[in-house]
Amino acid sequence: MVKVFKFGGASVKDPSAIQNVASILSRFPKDNLIVVVSAMGKTTNKLEEIVSAYQHKDEYTFLRLVEELENFHFDILHALFPDRHVKIYDIVNEVFHLLKARFKKSFSENYSYEYDQIVSLGEIISTHIINAFLVERGFSSAWVDARLLVRTDNSFQEANVDWKKTNELIGDYLEPMFALNKICVTQGFIGHTSEGMTTTLGREGSDYTAGIFAFCLQAESVTIWKDVPGMLNADPKLFEDTVLLKQISFKEAIELSYYGASVIHPKTVKPLQNKNIPLFVKSFIKPDENGTSIQEKTDFDNLVPSYILKFDQVLFTITPKDFSFLVEENLSDIFKRLAEANAKINMMQNSALSFSILVDRKRIDPEKLLAVFADSYQIRYNEGLELITIRHYDEKTISKVTENKEILVQQRTRQTARFVVKKIK
Repeated sequence: MVKVFKFGGASVKDPSAIQNVASILSRFPKDNLIVVVSAMGKTTNKLEEIVSAYQHKDEYTFLRLVEELENFHFDILHALFPDRHVKIYDIVNEVFHLLKARFKKSFSENYSYEYDQIVSLGEIISTHIINAFLVERGFSSAWVDARLLVRTDNSFQEANVDWKKTNELIGDYLEPMFALNKICVTQGFIGHTSEGMTTTLGREGSDYTAGIFAFCLQAESVTIWKDVPGMLNADPKLFEDTVLLKQISFKEAIELSYYGASVIHPKTVKPLQNKNIPLFVKSFIKPDENGTSIQEKTDFDNLVPSYILKFDQVLFTITPKDFSFLVEENLSDIFKRLAEANAKINMMQNSALSFSILVDRKRIDPEKLLAVFADSYQIRYNEGLELITIRHYDEKTISKVTENKEILVQQRTRQTARFVVKKIK
């Protein structure tokens, strides 16, 4: 049986963090491990800036950002591998050489394609460094290229997995690898098309990669190592006295991730649920603690209310210009236009004459959305709002999180209450 471990950017952000990863892995000498790793620290953010500089043909900014990223990684290399002749230096050098050379090529019309080819390099570099460090420390470890194993479609930046082909590729490749090695280090977040082009699975997609490998290998379990004790009932940066959710069901985890809980990627849980593979969220700072267990049983789901906040929201209200009732035909047209505008809806509500949606401000240009509807609809919007979601609510918790806030929209089901609010000045 195989265990799948996932380490995010915070857990590999510097030399001491990488040494800590090795310490955690040393606790499992008898297990075959798939170790899924994200880019180091804030590397993905920096690579996104590099893509932007490349797109705008700003060579000075492009080279400056690449140099900063190169220095960051080589500082880590120098701390982990004082011997400059170790092969890992050549490997990382080559990645940055190819990245710099890319600027001389024209930027294609498909931004998402260019994004995936560049931003995916963060995971390539981090996994090479970590695997080299494990080998240096005497671990039986091999580097595995997820760009050869996770097959996707051509939806760059939000690629969809071809499960049948991925299952075949992972099974065929990893069985002989585990005959020779106890640990396989691979990249989160990335895959490949049938033509061999690199794709990414969406921001924070490394958790999803762990789920993909676990599903295809019928893994014993998946553990996501975080800088928090496990899944908490609220963001500790926003709420005092947060509570650890010691055990929740797959269903509850899917609900929480759907509404925006940041601990687990929304797509991660489903493949694990399909094969009843338990998921653990544990602290890489205190690896002896139990953390959160996610599995089939629903017995503990409603013991603690959970709060999820989304900031910088925009509420759009769409009304037909002829004030006709909103029926199926209107709604179909509205959804078609929203899809064309690539609007990701966090909440929606309709009345007889209007349809309201809530979206992240950073993911939509209000003026562009106005233009999409200008011919047949009136559209108004309100910015600077918050979306509050409470799972397993009561009136006390609602009063607590909506204090000093004006409620613009509210929705309630038996288990979930949602509020679009504006701070009262």
